[in-house]
Amino acid sequence: MDRREFIKVSGVTAAAATVPSIFLSGCSTQPNPGEGEVTATPTVCDICFWKCAGHVYVEDSVPWKIIGNDEDLHSNGRLCTRGTGGLGAYQDKDRLKMPLVRTVGPNGQQIFREASWDEALDIIAKRMQKIADEHGADRVALLNHGAGASHFKNLLRGYGSATFSAPSYAQCRGPREVAFQLTYGEGVGSPDRTDMEHSRCIVLIGSHIGENLHNGQVQTLTRALENGVSLITVDPRFSVAASKSQHWLPIRPGTDVALLLAWMNVLISEGLYDKAYVEQYAMGFEQLAAHVRQFPPEWAYLQTGLEPELIRETAREMAKNAPATLVHPGRHTTWYGDDTQRERAIAILNTLLGSWGRPGGFYIQEKVKLPNYPLPDYPKPKSTFKVAHGDDYPFATQPVSNAVIDASIGDDAHYKGWLVYGTNLPMTIPGVRPKLRQAADSLDLIVVIDTMPAEVTGYADVILPECTYLERYDELRNAAEREPSLALRMPAFKPRHDSKPGWWIAKQLGERLGLQKYFPWNDYSEVLDWQLKQVGSSLDEMQQIGVKNFPRKTPKYFQAGEARRFNTPSGKIELYSQRLADRGFDPLPVYKRPPERPDNYYHLNYGRMPAHTFSRTTNNPLLFQLAPENTLWINSLVARQWKLKTGDSVRMQNQDGIVSKSIRVRVTERIGPDSVFMAHGFGHSAKQLRLTNGLGADDSALMTNVLIDPIMGATGMRGNFVTFVKNSEQEHA
Repeated sequence: MDRREFIKVSGVTAAAATVPSIFLSGCSTQPNPGEGEVTATPTVCDICFWKCAGHVYVEDSVPWKIIGNDEDLHSNGRLCTRGTGGLGAYQDKDRLKMPLVRTVGPNGQQIFREASWDEALDIIAKRMQKIADEHGADRVALLNHGAGASHFKNLLRGYGSATFSAPSYAQCRGPREVAFQLTYGEGVGSPDRTDMEHSRCIVLIGSHIGENLHNGQVQTLTRALENGVSLITVDPRFSVAASKSQHWLPIRPGTDVALLLAWMNVLISEGLYDKAYVEQYAMGFEQLAAHVRQFPPEWAYLQTGLEPELIRETAREMAKNAPATLVHPGRHTTWYGDDTQRERAIAILNTLLGSWGRPGGFYIQEKVKLPNYPLPDYPKPKSTFKVAHGDDYPFATQPVSNAVIDASIGDDAHYKGWLVYGTNLPMTIPGVRPKLRQAADSLDLIVVIDTMPAEVTGYADVILPECTYLERYDELRNAAEREPSLALRMPAFKPRHDSKPGWWIAKQLGERLGLQKYFPWNDYSEVLDWQLKQVGSSLDEMQQIGVKNFPRKTPKYFQAGEARRFNTPSGKIELYSQRLADRGFDPLPVYKRPPERPDNYYHLNYGRMPAHTFSRTTNNPLLFQLAPENTLWINSLVARQWKLKTGDSVRMQNQDGIVSKSIRVRVTERIGPDSVFMAHGFGHSAKQLRLTNGLGADDSALMTNVLIDPIMGATGMRGNFVTFVKNSEQEHA
C-alpha cells in the first residue's frame, strides 16, 4: 500500500455540527439592518493579496457588512466585489471545523478522523523532532501563501530551517521582480508602484486590470481614464481594458517580445527616446541600439500579426506623452519560459521613455521602518533552498516551489517534511499533480493549515483548521506605498467551531519543540502593541482607527537633475546586463518563437474574473452567487466548425491527451479563432466544497506543458493547446 493515499475530506466534517448561515437560508428572523446595536472592527482583507484595509460591521452579534477604510491608500475607502464578500468566508458551512488526523479505517483504507488539538499538535511535533534528529531540521520546508505564514516562518527559523517557498513566486510575479532588479536594482513591489493616476499614456500588455480587481490599480486607472489618458492594450482577447482603449492590439499569443523590440526600434531610430534621461541614468544604450536595429515593425508584423503602421503609431503615442507614459509590467508574468527576458524588455522600454522614478510612470515606494519584536538569534540552517535548485535558476531570489517538490521525491530526497499554509498546490502549480503524489509517498510528514478542505488536504497527515482572517490577529500590514502606512487586522468574531488562529498554532508547536524563546508572548496582540509603540502609536489607537499614515521622509519621484546611484553593479540602469551574460544568458532580450499550434487545436488562454480570487473563493457563498462556474470563450468561426453554440457543454483535450471536466461554451467575437479563454479557479474535485465541487473546468489540469524560465525558475503556463472532445469520446475519456 502507498505510504500516503490521497484522501478526500468527506463524511467526518460533513457530520460535524453546522451553524445556520444567513447567506444560504431562504429567510431570516434577524431584524432589519440598522435597527440593532452596531459595532465596527478594523481589518485587513485576506480575500486577495492586495490587502485592503476596512471595517467589519456587526449588529447585535450578527455579521452585517465590510466596507473600506477611508484612510487606506490601498482601497481609498472602497472595497472590491471580493472584499465585500469576505463575510462569506466566515459563514461558509464547508469550513474545516476541527483537527483531522490520517489513520487506517476498518477496511484497511486510509481515512481522516477527528482529533483534539493536543493530539494533532503532539503528532506533528513528534514527527518534526524525529526528522530533526535523523536528517536535520533544515529538511522541513514551508510552502505558503498569505500574511499568516509569518507565524510559521518564525517557527521554522527557530527550528532550524529557512526554506519558505511561496508558489506565487514562480507562478506570478517572480520574473517581473527579477527582471526589474537586474535592470534597476529593485523590483516593482506589491502593491505595484505604478503611478497611473498621473499617467498621460498607459500600455497594458497582457494585464487585465478591471477583471483582476486589484483594487488600488483599478481606481487609479479609472481616474486616469477620467483625465483622458491614452490607453493602449495588447491582448489576443478583447478584454474589459481593451474596450476602454484608444488602441487595441490583438497580438498573436506568445509574440510580445517581438512587439516590444519593434517599439524600441521605432523610439531609437526616430530619435523619440528620452536622450537626457538615458544619458544620465542608463548604461548599455549603444549595445541596445545595435541590437534592436534588426527588429523594425515590418519584421514584427510577420511575428505578431500587427500592422507596421499600428506599431509605429502606438510607439509615437508613448513618446509624445513621456515621461508620463507607463508600460505596465503586469502581475501574472509566467507565460512562455522567456518571462524574465520579456519583463526585461518592458523595463528597458520604460527606461527609453524616462518613466522610472517620474510622475505618471513609477513612483518611489516608502514603508514604515517598523522594528521586529526582539527575539533571540535563530540557529543557522545547515542548508538553504539552493540545495533544491542545484545549478538551476541562478537568479532566483526565493525557493522555486517546483524545485522544492522535486527535492521531496524519493527515499534519498532532501526534504522530509512539509508545512503547507494557505495554498492549494494541485490547482496552483501547473503540471504538479503526479509529482505531488510521488512526494506524498516519500515525505515523513505533511501538515496542511487552512480554512477550507481544498484538494491539497487530501495529501496531509494532519489537517489543522485555521480560523478566517475575520477571527484573528496577524502581523501589521506594512506595505510600500505612495505614503508610509500601517494597517491592523484584528478579530471581529471569536473563532468559529474548533478553529484557531495561525499565531496560536505556531506557538503551540514551538512550545512542544522546545522553542518557547521564539514565542515569548501570551497573545499576538502583545507583539503588535510593542511594534506600534516603537513608531509612536499603540494597539489601542489602531483598534480605533485601523490605518495610520505617516509622512514621507524621501521624495516620491526623482528630482530634476538629481545624481542618483542605482543598486546595480554599475550604479546605473543596466540596459545591457553583464550579470546575465556572465551566467550564459542573453544580456539583451531576444525573441523566441512560441510553440506552434497543432491543427484543430487552440491556444489555451486563461485569466481572472472580478468575482473570485483564483480557486480560493469559488466556494464562498456570497461570491458563488455572482459566479458559480467559468465558461469557455470561443470564436464564432470555431463554434460553426464544431457545431457549438452558447450554453453547450464541452470537454477539452490538451496536446498530451489530458481531458478536462465539462464546461459551458460562450460564443463571442472577443476572442480570435486561434485561441480559447477561460477563467482560472474552477473545476474543484474536493467533494466537501459542496457549492463549487464539479462546476466548471480546471485550466491548471490542462497545463501539462510547463515552460520553465532558466533564469529564475518561473513556470510558463501558456504553452498548452486544446481541442474539443465529441460526446462518444467524452464517455471514453
